[in-house]
Amino acid sequence: MEKIFQDRTAIVTGGCFGIGKATAIEFAKRGANVMIADWVEDGETLRLIKEIGGEAVFFKCDVSEEINVRLMVEKTISSFGRVDFAFNNAGVEGDSAPTHECTEENWNRTISVNLKGAWHCLKYEIPLMLKQGKGAIVNNASIAGLVGFPGVPAYVASKHGIIGLTKNAALENIKKGIRVNAVCPGVIRTSMIDRLTGKNKEVEKLYENMEPMGRLGQPEEVAEAVIWLCSDAASFITGHALAVDGGWIAQ
Repeated sequence: MEKIFQDRTAIVTGGCFGIGKATAIEFAKRGANVMIADWVEDGETLRLIKEIGGEAVFFKCDVSEEINVRLMVEKTISSFGRVDFAFNNAGVEGDSAPTHECTEENWNRTISVNLKGAWHCLKYEIPLMLKQGKGAIVNNASIAGLVGFPGVPAYVASKHGIIGLTKNAALENIKKGIRVNAVCPGVIRTSMIDRLTGKNKEVEKLYENMEPMGRLGQPEEVAEAVIWLCSDAASFITGHALAVDGGWIAQ
């Protein structure tokens, strides 16, 4: 595999599991140094990157806390000297309930991690990229940022917010060498989906049937979209929310 990101550095939040884990590994395969940030310490992503000869460090980080994000970015600089790419992926699904039954606790936590967390990351990533004169950022939204999903109002609001934040940051930096985009995954086979289905095969089948492709997506398929958006192949793309959803929102 061509090392198109050799000597460059990527931050991946939520990097220990699912889409974040897959993306961290794909960055490393292409030669990038990787900062793996997550609020749960799990050494497997780091180990897998080391096994393929990549360079990575782990930083325990709750993106809803600004000080955590600032320290995470500082650790990236002290470890690798620069930040070229960022995949702001960390997020939670929150509790399921209709809008009028959503608790304030659930609302605040979901918005704080998903939306405020993405803003915290942008707040500290963008100044470094401005100094370098170049950078690419991808925020992880969801198809729930493009359409409604009854029963998860806080999650839907947070993901719609991420797309708005993405467009705003993209326009602010459009002539400064920084591109900001979002990916909008459909139903991807991750631990989040396992929690939603309870690993019940019949429930999982319902999700598969809702996908026009008739299957769940794989984390690696979203990772490839992130890598492409960060690459020079996507040099004329910014402010875009890319659906990686097996045709879900085309229905």
